[in-house]
Amino acid sequence: MNTFVHRLNPAVDKKFLILLAGIVWCCVGIMLISFAASWLVHYQGRGKVLFFVAGFIAAMPIHHFGFLKLVDKNLHRLVPLTEKRCLFSFITWKSYLIIVFMVTLGVLLRHSPIPKHYLSILYNGIGLGLFLSGIRYFRTSISLFHQTE
Repeated sequence: MNTFVHRLNPAVDKKFLILLAGIVWCCVGIMLISFAASWLVHYQGRGKVLFFVAGFIAAMPIHHFGFLKLVDKNLHRLVPLTEKRCLFSFITWKSYLIIVFMVTLGVLLRHSPIPKHYLSILYNGIGLGLFLSGIRYFRTSISLFHQTE
């Protein structure tokens, strides 16, 4: 029974865990940015550029003071690993709960009466912050792939 369960565990090396984390962070960032961009494309009022710039400006502190701390915490946990780990362990269980909360909040916001051009600021800020922070995972992953060559 134990070997059967062990075979079902999709274990991978830390390089792939870190690479997967970067892919997930960047893809979610792109998804949020695309929501915001589609809302701004359909916005008929004035100030499209202002809403985009506000989102871009919001992304910098979100990236630097929020997401980079999470990325560094995850990297400090993942880089020292010496054995293969489950594919889904690129983030902690606590982070999975935060993700469920954030997705729920995002759905509620998208279906709220808040005008989409205002939401685009938040979505651009968080999306670009996620994308920029995901790049740190790629940089670390690339350096780990080069160390083993």
